[in-house]
Amino acid sequence: MSSFDDRERAYEAKFQLDQEQEFKAQARRAKLVGLWAAKLIGLTGDEAEAYAKSVVVADLEEAGAEDLFRKIRADLDMHAVQLSDHQIRAKMDEALAEARASVHTGK
Repeated sequence: MSSFDDRERAYEAKFQLDQEQEFKAQARRAKLVGLWAAKLIGLTGDEAEAYAKSVVVADLEEAGAEDLFRKIRADLDMHAVQLSDHQIRAKMDEALAEARASVHTGK
């Protein structure tokens, strides 16, 4: 019975670690996308960093990535940046892959 309990605890610990890493990756993705959008809008330096932080906060509004997409879409539209929904979503996917790799390697 002890071996079974040990395995169960190990699986639970692994699940918790995976969830924490995914949360970090999602937040890192939001920041990367925020910095990308900031550049397109014309923000630099501290303004770009502040904007990226606002994107991270916006991404926490609901589960999934739609809140992030809506924020970026609205902000780009407000600044007359012409990008398709597909281009924005592709950048979000690219940033998530980069963020997951970064979290996985511990960078």
